[in-house]
Amino acid sequence: MANADAAVLAFVGPRLRALRKERGTTLAQLAETTGISVSTLSRLESGERRPALELLLPLARAYQVPLDELVGAPPVGDPRVRLKPIKHEDLTVVPLTQHAGGLHAWKMVIGTTRREPDPRTHEGYEWIYVLSGKLRLVLGEHDVILKAGEAAEFDTRLPHWFGSAGEAPVEILSLFGPQGERMHVRAKPRSPKPGTAGNR
Repeated sequence: MANADAAVLAFVGPRLRALRKERGTTLAQLAETTGISVSTLSRLESGERRPALELLLPLARAYQVPLDELVGAPPVGDPRVRLKPIKHEDLTVVPLTQHAGGLHAWKMVIGTTRREPDPRTHEGYEWIYVLSGKLRLVLGEHDVILKAGEAAEFDTRLPHWFGSAGEAPVEILSLFGPQGERMHVRAKPRSPKPGTAGNR
């Protein structure tokens, strides 16, 4: 192995430990998310285990960082979080959380071409807040329009779909968690108006 490669790999373990501590994740939580044993993760962080690709790929997914950033970042990194948007057709998603497991937050900008509802189901629970524009939410037998400042929450096992309802893109915040995990709201919400969605 070239000396340059050896030098790069020597910093992977400390970087993995620093990244895990920064995210507030335990070895046990990371093991559950990645399927890598606690002992292997510990040996990776201490430098006793060589950082092979089959170990680094699930770690990169768990930390939501590119593999080259996981391997090639400087040993003492900039503490600022650099948000990288993910684009797919007319949908732009910016991950706002950087930890493994639990609730995750995204900022989404949805263009005007997603007009034909295609409801899907999956495990989890979602909370959506409209920042700007108009959002069309199809949830089970409900079909509602949410404006800026309005929110909805729902069990994602119900068939659901959302997209722009106006002539301009809609911008939303989305919080998503595993099944049974919801946000804890201290203030009691006002009684819902007829025809609105999400207040339970």
